[in-house]
Amino acid sequence: MSKMEKGSKNREKQRIKVAKLHEKVANQRKDFLHKQSRQIANAYDCVCIENLNMQAIAQSLNFGKSVSDNGWGMFTAFLQYKLEETGKRLVKVDKFFASSQFCSVCGYQNSGTKDLSVREWTCPCCQTYHDRDINAAVNIRNEGMRIMLA
Repeated sequence: MSKMEKGSKNREKQRIKVAKLHEKVANQRKDFLHKQSRQIANAYDCVCIENLNMQAIAQSLNFGKSVSDNGWGMFTAFLQYKLEETGKRLVKVDKFFASSQFCSVCGYQNSGTKDLSVREWTCPCCQTYHDRDINAAVNIRNEGMRIMLA
């Protein structure tokens, strides 16, 4: 399309083809997000997520479009309304909660895990081995349940 003459019929035809491809990708993404949110809403009575500002993450951590393209905001909106219509709850944990720093077993706070390159660590108190993402997910679940019951 970039090599075609502006204002020509062929450029207009090509622009329409490109627009259809972009629309198809957008529809595929939306369909996937609808299916995933429906699956989660059917399976769980309460869902706990971290309340993240994805635009700030995209700008500050040099992730760029990869963060913007994942549709996190759309997914949380779909999940919220699907849970509400079935009488279930979505609990958002504050983004400043240090979910990846706390040991999910004993509660020790390891400030050495602030660096994103640290993917695994062992708690010095209880000697439990932690994968960063799984440990953070357990901590977000526990904090969400605490918020819900408070």
